[in-house]
Amino acid sequence: MDKLAAMATFVEIADRGSLTRAAESLGRSLPTVVRTLASLEEDLGVRLLRRTTRRMSLTEEGRGYLERCRGILADVAEAEDVLTLGQAEPRGELRVTAPVLFGQMHVAPAVESFLSKHGRVKVELLLLDRVVNMVEEGIDVGIRIGALADSSMIAIPAGEVRRVVCASPALIRRVGAPEHPEELSERPCVLFRGLTPGSTWSFREGTRSFPVRIDGPLASNQAGAALDACAAGLGFGLFLSYQAAPLIAAKKLRVVLSDFEPAPIPIHIVYPHARLMSPRTRAFVDWMKTHLRKARGLG
Repeated sequence: MDKLAAMATFVEIADRGSLTRAAESLGRSLPTVVRTLASLEEDLGVRLLRRTTRRMSLTEEGRGYLERCRGILADVAEAEDVLTLGQAEPRGELRVTAPVLFGQMHVAPAVESFLSKHGRVKVELLLLDRVVNMVEEGIDVGIRIGALADSSMIAIPAGEVRRVVCASPALIRRVGAPEHPEELSERPCVLFRGLTPGSTWSFREGTRSFPVRIDGPLASNQAGAALDACAAGLGFGLFLSYQAAPLIAAKKLRVVLSDFEPAPIPIHIVYPHARLMSPRTRAFVDWMKTHLRKARGLG
């Protein structure tokens, strides 16, 4: 038995969560993958996976062995890169995902500058306003805004964004700037459904969090349309700080109620497997971390 190949197969099974999906990813038949796993377990004398008709999970021994396998395979990959290139020069393909508007504003420019420096790397940038299953969809690096639910991902803090209420200067002159969030219930508001699906906005006063019910002439699931409506004076809007930053800088929107903002939302760069990082992934993560931490409109 090729022990390294068996380790790689076991890691793929654990990552994909399915023997069938692992076989598809590896380009092998399902019986071959099943036999490889069985031979590995027999050689080790332990059960690595619990398998039922509905689900598959790692045993305690399997969890420990999985991390050892990751480390060994990462060391082998790094050694091969060094031998091939004389140094760990980034090369190959990367699949990267980010939210649509944030990706357009901050991730795409960083990708472009990264590719200018590393000519042997190719990037597929997927801008999606949904949480991607990175393992199942073959994503190498993701940029995520908000709490992280997937504990299997490695996450690097890269900044934070505020939730800001803003309006056009003309609207503020007409109806006045609210001094307390509760006053928004009596003023026209534009609802951006991508941030707050319902008709209430959350605020914080000291240690107390409280909702305010709002209403207005327009609701949209697209940040751009809602921002344009606010700039046109249709109402107050609640947005993430990076979304409103260009219009605020252009003095087309003004922030109000900043003393009542909820806690900032974290931004993370996420990727699977701490030790199984190719040189291109490591270089890209470092590049993106530096870029995001310096970006304007964040934090």
